[in-house]
Amino acid sequence: MRLDKLLANSGFGSRTEVKQLLKNGAITVNDVRQKEAKFQVDVAQDSVEVYGETVVYEEFTYLMMNKPPGVVSATEDNWDQTVIDLLEERDRLKKLFPVGRLDKDTEGLLLISNNGVLAHNLLSPKKHVDKTYFAKIEGAVTEADIAIFRDGVTISDNYTCKSAELVILQVENGFSDVEVTIQEGKFHQVKRMFEAVDKQVVYLKRLRMGALHLDETLALGEYRPLTPDELAALTTFEK
Repeated sequence: MRLDKLLANSGFGSRTEVKQLLKNGAITVNDVRQKEAKFQVDVAQDSVEVYGETVVYEEFTYLMMNKPPGVVSATEDNWDQTVIDLLEERDRLKKLFPVGRLDKDTEGLLLISNNGVLAHNLLSPKKHVDKTYFAKIEGAVTEADIAIFRDGVTISDNYTCKSAELVILQVENGFSDVEVTIQEGKFHQVKRMFEAVDKQVVYLKRLRMGALHLDETLALGEYRPLTPDELAALTTFEK
């Protein structure tokens, strides 16, 4: 791989910024100072350093974020802060994107990556990837609602959702705590499903996506790389 591409993909700046690092003599390959952007590097064997910091090359990056409310699931936005804006500068330079979307006011599990194949497969209804949400509902959720969700809720535009699992956790003072598991990702789908049974979602948090569970130790807005076990379970959807 070209040295400038390796450094740019590893978050050390744009191609232009990387060329400046090379010009400044900041880069060594196997302890030899290197200034040629097109110099070919064996990523499996060569040791590359930037001002003494070892470059650890990864073809793809996988981050788990606990998305906060008020932030949009996009790479850029003219009005609102995006989940990419919450990343450290090194990570923002890796051309990452959110895998799927959570509504602006929805919290919880969001995978951020630059692996387009994995993203497509996780979001494809044909892959039957479960997505589980905790929701607080205005109104008393009933066994009848469970049956309707199981049979498929018809939302606006006469679209009938795939079978969904609805679990009632608690009903108290006119509000219900529930968990709902779906395999699709239509716009505002969970909210629209409850609207179809005359109820309103007042709080929504994604807990799980496929084999990936939200790390509850992450504060809102925090993120971390996936563990090897999480990554191994997740990447089975690439096949």
